[in-house]
Amino acid sequence: MRLSAEQLAWSVHGTPLLIDVNLAVEPGHTFGLVGPNGSGKTSLLRLLAGLNKPKSGRVLMGSQPMHTLKQRAIAQSIALVEQQADTTDRITVHQVVSLGRTPFLSALRPWSAKDDAIVAQALIDVDMAHMADRLWHTLSGGERQRVHIARALAQQPNILLLDEPTNHLDIRHQLSILELVRQLPITVIISLHDLNQAMECDRIGVMDGGRLIDSGHPHDVLTPNRLKQTFGVYTHVIDDPVDGKQIMRFRSAV
Repeated sequence: MRLSAEQLAWSVHGTPLLIDVNLAVEPGHTFGLVGPNGSGKTSLLRLLAGLNKPKSGRVLMGSQPMHTLKQRAIAQSIALVEQQADTTDRITVHQVVSLGRTPFLSALRPWSAKDDAIVAQALIDVDMAHMADRLWHTLSGGERQRVHIARALAQQPNILLLDEPTNHLDIRHQLSILELVRQLPITVIISLHDLNQAMECDRIGVMDGGRLIDSGHPHDVLTPNRLKQTFGVYTHVIDDPVDGKQIMRFRSAV
């Protein structure tokens, strides 16, 4: 499913956090969102997920303006994995992931064996099946992050939004989660701090000061000049001796 934003703006207490953002992500593409801290990435993802309403402009799911859709319909198509989400409830890992099925349940459509299978597969996909009965408050930060991703996968969304999903993860689970996301046959928008990870996306966009200042193919966007201007770093590119891929190394330009 295509997800797009037209002249999107948002502010908090009169302070603009997003300014005239125009964005279109085609069905099945993975779009990487990068930018310095405070550049507006999280604000944009929350608007795209329908959690916040824009001050002006609009978000479209396919050809449908999001503001015309009920929250249940949005939740059946879009899943968001935020940076921080917590609870004080005594809830198990399995119960957290099962919440991903909530948008599809009703009096006429109760929980079924199909939902059990979807939740079980989501736990397997993030390597948390062996912890299904663990209580939430006993998990590490990285384990909680993987559970949140499993909950989003259990929604079986057409569009998956991830806000720095590799935070708190060890390197093995970073790589496995990113590989899993790349293999999903859905539209993905993923906010990343690691610019080398962002290079694996189909397209990327650079946020700065609440604006989407550039977007396109990663090699066209993350140029040495852009990296110096936006991130304040000099860049040196080397070839990986194993697979020949280009890897960026950085040093401060300050």
